Amino acid sequence: MNAVEIEEAISSLAEQPFVRAEFPFSFLAAFGNKETTIKRLRTGNNNKSDIVGGVLQQNNIHIAVCDEGRVNETLLLLKQSPSTVKGKVKFILATDGKDFQAEDVFSGETVSCEYSTFHNYFGFFLPLAGISTVKQIRENAFDIKATSRLNKLYIELLRHNPEWASPERRHDMNHFLARLIFCFFAEDTDIFQGNGLFTDTVQKISASDASNTHEVISEIFRSMDVKQQDRIEKKIKNWAMPFPYVNGQLFSGSTETPKFTKIARSYLLHVGNLDWKKINPDIFGSMIQAVADIDERGELGMHYTSVPNILKVLNPLFLDDLREQLADAGDNSRKLLNLRKRISRIRIFDPACGSGNFLVIAYKQLREIEYEINLRRNENNQPTEIPLTNFRGVELRDFSAEVARLALIIAEYQCDLLYRGQQLALAEFLPLNAENWIICGNSLRLDWFGLLDVKGKGVQLFGDDLFNTPKDQSEIEFENEGGEYYICGNPPYLGSKRQNDLHKDDLKNVFEKYTDDWKPLDYVAAWLIKAAEFGSVSNTATALVTTNSICQGQQVAILWPLIFRTGHEISFAHTSFKWANLATHNAGVTVVIVGIKKNVKGKRKIFETDENGKSIVRQVENINPYLVSGENIVVKNSKDQISKLPEFSRGNSPTDGGHLLLDSYEVEYLGLTEEQKEKFIRPFVGSLELIRGIQRFCIWIEDENIQEALNIPSIYSRIQKVKAFRLESSKKATINAANWPHRFDERKPLPESPIICVPVTSSENREYLPVGLLKSQTAISNSSFGMPCEELWVLALIASKMNLIWVATVCSRMRTDYRFTNTMGWNTFPVPLLTEKNKSDLTRCAEDILIARERHFPATIADLYDSEEMPEDLRRAHERNDEVIERIYIGRQFRNDTERLQKLFDLYTNITSKPKAL
Repeated sequence: MNAVEIEEAISSLAEQPFVRAEFPFSFLAAFGNKETTIKRLRTGNNNKSDIVGGVLQQNNIHIAVCDEGRVNETLLLLKQSPSTVKGKVKFILATDGKDFQAEDVFSGETVSCEYSTFHNYFGFFLPLAGISTVKQIRENAFDIKATSRLNKLYIELLRHNPEWASPERRHDMNHFLARLIFCFFAEDTDIFQGNGLFTDTVQKISASDASNTHEVISEIFRSMDVKQQDRIEKKIKNWAMPFPYVNGQLFSGSTETPKFTKIARSYLLHVGNLDWKKINPDIFGSMIQAVADIDERGELGMHYTSVPNILKVLNPLFLDDLREQLADAGDNSRKLLNLRKRISRIRIFDPACGSGNFLVIAYKQLREIEYEINLRRNENNQPTEIPLTNFRGVELRDFSAEVARLALIIAEYQCDLLYRGQQLALAEFLPLNAENWIICGNSLRLDWFGLLDVKGKGVQLFGDDLFNTPKDQSEIEFENEGGEYYICGNPPYLGSKRQNDLHKDDLKNVFEKYTDDWKPLDYVAAWLIKAAEFGSVSNTATALVTTNSICQGQQVAILWPLIFRTGHEISFAHTSFKWANLATHNAGVTVVIVGIKKNVKGKRKIFETDENGKSIVRQVENINPYLVSGENIVVKNSKDQISKLPEFSRGNSPTDGGHLLLDSYEVEYLGLTEEQKEKFIRPFVGSLELIRGIQRFCIWIEDENIQEALNIPSIYSRIQKVKAFRLESSKKATINAANWPHRFDERKPLPESPIICVPVTSSENREYLPVGLLKSQTAISNSSFGMPCEELWVLALIASKMNLIWVATVCSRMRTDYRFTNTMGWNTFPVPLLTEKNKSDLTRCAEDILIARERHFPATIADLYDSEEMPEDLRRAHERNDEVIERIYIGRQFRNDTERLQKLFDLYTNITSKPKAL
């Protein structure tokens, strides 16, 4: 269950009559516990409570329902209960149906309230549902609750107005929803004179059976598009007269409203009775977006771009500098005035703004700095000099663009209320102006220079949006002579395999003037190059959240030389971290934040997160495209090993439906003689088999032995299944492979020598890259790379920290896990020329590592290389290996990974810059 679904379930439970015996089970069900889990607790099989009437769910919660007036006493009993300690519960909860108390056992945080209001604290208990990022929900519980109520209303309206769900009417439905949000906010913040004006009017004027609810709402909307002096002439009904003239195109055009059922009217009133003063425009927009987007409704309540994550972009991009200037200004009136003027001319642009999170937070942060300036200058009631039109956005989805503008309007009012007081905030809020600064369109197809008026062209673009902004936008002041531009945001990522034809066309449109080699790029790369184009002729700095893959592997060689060619450098970077939503089961995408700018002054900053989650900042001279300190080196795929080492090749691809692969039991089930086993069965090793020590085999038939193999019924049966599997494929190559079903789709000769094997993908949590030494005649899976090799010193190189840090830096990652390749990871690995003495020393190191592993048989690589439980003798063997290798590189051990990378990049440059021998 997601946060919205949990809030709905908890609110429903709080509204129902209190049933003493059922409460614990109903409470647990509201947090997503399955019926079978509840049943076991009911029967007592899993209920370990030692308190009468108690229910204890192991590792989660201990609940007790008590007699009236004994809640305090019962909570203390729960706290002192041996079962609470033994059961390792997170929470204790006691209630008598009137009072409600709970405590987080680990933090000591408590909840104490009337039973009827406990649903307001649903965020406190979200760890029960596996949702760990709870702090943000607790702080913004209103946004979850409002989203939940609006979702119910939205679904009910569409159910009884199916024509409004059509693509042709979707915009009208979203338009209606945005108007409602404005009304709910306005009636609770005194923008409408009279608290609850909109909700109360609907309740009093519309019939209880909802037969005319749509007409009442339509008339209210119509009134807000008519000036007071024109209302009699326009025949506005008397009961709609109290609503103010809003303008801003928010209520212009059609006021048609979907028809309401009695249930829908009830939902509307329920939504209106929430306290909309608590709305948080930082996140509300992205959550409400899910209500109106069918594709996203399944993730309702999960759309949360946290403020701390957004500030990872905005702080180093420009906010840190402004705060430093504020600190430097002190109480110097002239410096403070200059800073305020500077801030007033800063223009923020999010070219894929969604519902406006980045723009809203940027606006609020700048208003906070401006307020501090005004305080120091004794100008407390000074009108803001920061216009909303300085916060520009482009968004493909029309409703998101509408919500973004609405979120900024709400943010402006809230800032005025906070910094200038209610009277001045209200006096200047209405009527809204008609300016449009959020464009609905495809950012990769639009002219950013025109949009931001860099060349004085004025803005020619307009969006067919909620506010019906006219083409003639001359009333907007777009001049920004000498001002600063900051481009920021979180554009769509989309790796090359997930792009559709439209995405490919967008990439081609952006990159074809630079290169023909753009197809491997992630979609997000287009925003970076567009930002670099824009920054090439303007005072602009950019910081975008992107996939970490654009700073890894082959994409580096394609994208970054183009960016550097525009004169841009990397000004700061956040290395890989998870940009996740609220649910623990949703791992989120692994991202980096990259800041680019021309003429970067001073040190660059690299932001990293250590294994304890602590943020670390390093100041460096330069950041290269791999987001490490060093020169702007680009490592390119190489078909040959640059250091003249033995080469890896990818393993064999079965494409067999599993019919050529066997475990030990299946080998015996074939009923083969020992001679047949020796001829047709081979060990089969891929990444899982190597790392986890899983024993598997495969049927391996040489072409000259096909007839003999077909005469064995158990093998013949499997070959026929392989043929059928391949013929059912939609791929031509796989269908063709049905012509040789007795062998792997792609296979290489089995080596007659021992084989060094490395998995394609392995965990980032290991200190060394997994590598194994396999017996000859072993079939390597295509999830691994194999190297026939008699010389053990090669294994020592592969198992070193030097190799690991190189692979981690220059190869693509699978999220944050290592992804080893031969052409990028191994063939480019720079190694000094090795003497025979070097090879002898490394051979001994490799032997020591393998012997240490053997001592701990049957422990697997997964067991042995657990970072917290690595055997001491194995660790010493690896440390000795690292010392020998690093002395080969520089005559001593490296101090850290930064120094290792610097040497590796230097050596790579030296090797690859030498002319090749003819």
